[in-house]
Amino acid sequence: MASDFHEVRFPLDVSLGSRGGPVRRTDIVTLASGREHRNSRWAGSRRRYDAGLGVRTVDALHTVIAFFEERRGRLYGFRFRDRTDWRSGPPSREPTPLDQRIGTGTGAERSFQLVKAYGSAFAPYSRSIAKPVGGTVRVAVNGVEQAVGSGFNCDPVTGLVTFSAAPPAGAVITAGFAFDVPVRFDADELDIDLSTFDAGGIPQIPLIEIVP
Repeated sequence: MASDFHEVRFPLDVSLGSRGGPVRRTDIVTLASGREHRNSRWAGSRRRYDAGLGVRTVDALHTVIAFFEERRGRLYGFRFRDRTDWRSGPPSREPTPLDQRIGTGTGAERSFQLVKAYGSAFAPYSRSIAKPVGGTVRVAVNGVEQAVGSGFNCDPVTGLVTFSAAPPAGAVITAGFAFDVPVRFDADELDIDLSTFDAGGIPQIPLIEIVP
């Protein structure tokens, strides 16, 4: 992803007015008896957004056009703030180092991927977090918070946490963080009608998550 991804965030004031969320692909076959057979085509979800709802002024539209041109349409990916899901815990709560379990120590392994779990009792879904926000990552080993720099470092480009010394075998490794979603434009054109925009029309600006 590195060569075709720009580590820049989509204009925050526009993204805060967007809509969208996770998408899954499920095949459903209805049998002659009326029963259903369901099969998931994707192992994970993929997020889609329409950022057009966040464009309220012509100046904001100008900013988005410049952003679109610099990304060359669908060519380069970028960061996007999902206002409903951008922290390791609830959006209204500051991250804590105990929010998410990201691994178990082996005594030798030093690197662990940031993840966020959804659900708990039936079939929790673990989502890899590849674009944490720099300076927000907090990590604990067996409940004891580790110091950034001397204890661990986190790569904001990949979401990989690397410890200075391998956590002991059986140690519970947890983390808290803020994060962005890696996305790209889902169209190579922005079809904008200024006559309808001035009358309250909303342009469509489709975005789709880039799966790591």
